[in-house]
Amino acid sequence: MPRAGLSTGSVVDAAVDLVDEQGWAALTLAAVAGRTGVAAPSLYKHVRSLEALQQKVSARATAELAQALTGSVAGRSGEEALRCLADAYRVYALAHPGRYPSTQRVPDPQDPEHVAAGEQAVQAVFAALRGYGLDGDEAIHATRAARSALHGFVSLEIGGGFGLPQDVSHSFERLVSMLHVSLAGWNQVTSAGELNLR
Repeated sequence: MPRAGLSTGSVVDAAVDLVDEQGWAALTLAAVAGRTGVAAPSLYKHVRSLEALQQKVSARATAELAQALTGSVAGRSGEEALRCLADAYRVYALAHPGRYPSTQRVPDPQDPEHVAAGEQAVQAVFAALRGYGLDGDEAIHATRAARSALHGFVSLEIGGGFGLPQDVSHSFERLVSMLHVSLAGWNQVTSAGELNLR
């Protein structure tokens, strides 16, 4: 019988705490079993494999990030929405440095909650982009660009990649300003990357 009090949710709780403390590479079934006080084989009553546990951590983290992003843009538009979204993204990543990278996984189509969380995160970005007049395919392209910029910055920050003494938060503000300028002029650029001045 499963250990009393142990559930899939509590296993995922232990896993996300583990990766925040020790990094993604530390996530093993043995390590999670040790944190939950059971033998590793007992975890198979709650998760099928390490890959399945990684996916559940990703689903949890994606849902958390999606909620943070959704709340950040509520009632806002344009540059204000973009800045609040970017700040929420960075705050989440810095608060959860181990689980954050798992938000970059493509949602498992067999997990409706993971798919819904991924869609919620995308819709939060779309909501911010609507203030720039972006929708359809252009909203997707712009979302990819913004996501790449934010993910690159916070990944470097989490990994200790900024060694110079200048204030990192100021650098982040400048990055967001750069995104704002780019998004504001997005529709002036053709698909070939040339300015459309007609």
